[in-house]
Amino acid sequence: MPVNPPLSGPSSNSVNLQRLVVLRNIAIIAQILVLLVVNYGLGMSLPLAPMAAVVLALAGANFFTWRRLRHPAPVSDIELFGQFLIDVMALTAQLYFSGGSTNPFVLMYLLPITLTAAALPGAFSGMMAVVTGVCYSILMFKYQPMPHVHMQHGSDFDLHVMGMWLGFVVSGGLIAYFVVKMGQTLRERDAVLAAMREDQLRNERILALGTLATGAAHELGTPLSTMAVLLKEMERDAADDAESAARLGILRDQVNRCKHILSSLSASAGHARAEAGSGMPIDDYLQQLLADWRKMRPAVQIDAVCDGPRPAPRILTEQTLSQAIINILNNAADASPEQIEMEAYWDRDTLRIEIRDRGPGLAPAVEQNAGTPFFTTKEPGHGLGLGLFLAHATLNRFGSKVELLNREGGGACTRLALPLSHLLVSN
Repeated sequence: MPVNPPLSGPSSNSVNLQRLVVLRNIAIIAQILVLLVVNYGLGMSLPLAPMAAVVLALAGANFFTWRRLRHPAPVSDIELFGQFLIDVMALTAQLYFSGGSTNPFVLMYLLPITLTAAALPGAFSGMMAVVTGVCYSILMFKYQPMPHVHMQHGSDFDLHVMGMWLGFVVSGGLIAYFVVKMGQTLRERDAVLAAMREDQLRNERILALGTLATGAAHELGTPLSTMAVLLKEMERDAADDAESAARLGILRDQVNRCKHILSSLSASAGHARAEAGSGMPIDDYLQQLLADWRKMRPAVQIDAVCDGPRPAPRILTEQTLSQAIINILNNAADASPEQIEMEAYWDRDTLRIEIRDRGPGLAPAVEQNAGTPFFTTKEPGHGLGLGLFLAHATLNRFGSKVELLNREGGGACTRLALPLSHLLVSN
């Protein structure tokens, strides 16, 4: 049975870890450039071998992190915290070989604290603050002094001030970027959760309606069977009266139709009518659907155009889908009893349908509430306000969206684009 595509997507931790991989790549490139500029541009002899080894180790960790992200397993809070610790250890090692707490880039310790606070629960932020505080404290006593610049007096202090400024700019930029992106991720997740809650409420309504429909089908079966038996007896008694027999025949046809509708309701509750991979070409399916609808509304003229590449794709003739399209046709016929139009076009991937009428169109209140349960513009007793709601719900289940809009010259137009991926029958 077709289902909606999952809404959940990657977890927030997975998205944040992906961004951390990107930022770490930027940090690796920046560290290489700084080492080259300081050693060969400023003439400060830093211990290149161990510092390059730290960069290489960080690059290796980032490579394995990238490989890990290719697996579907969710990223836990502990794993993301461990990734932040990797950056803290790498930063501590680089600061140890380049002046410890006297290095102006010691401000970079603020970055993992901020990122942890933004991405993880409060307990992890406290632990990160303790870890970075301990590392900072150790670097106040254990470090390799930074070599002096062989230039004029005062250059060391100027470079220190410049380094502090650069460290602040880099830290501020990275914090702003990462926090903004994480905030965007949280807003996206909130929107997804809100949509899931709305879908859950809609599904609960549909389940309640399905339960009521099943009960009604069960309850109506008995009186319809009784009526069918009585009609047979009445037809036998009225065999000599042609007019009465004709009227009883019409009544019998209506009872049989009611029984057929109830049988279809019971047989197609969540099941495709086609079995074992069988189906019907889209053009034949649409012609059959229109023929069934014309029997229901013989007084309404419909101008239908169905076109697309042939041979047309074969699809499962799902009863609920047919009923959804019929509901939309009925709404158009109710608004424009004389004539409506239907235009259908398909390709290998999508079936597009437009159903147009020349009724009064859509008032603002109708545009806002159309498709919500129990909303109807019909007179009391002439509609329950469920047809369009169930049509929307069914089409959404197949991955389609329903678009309602006013058409030029008066009237309304209903558009739907139905993906065929869940309905195609393999040959």
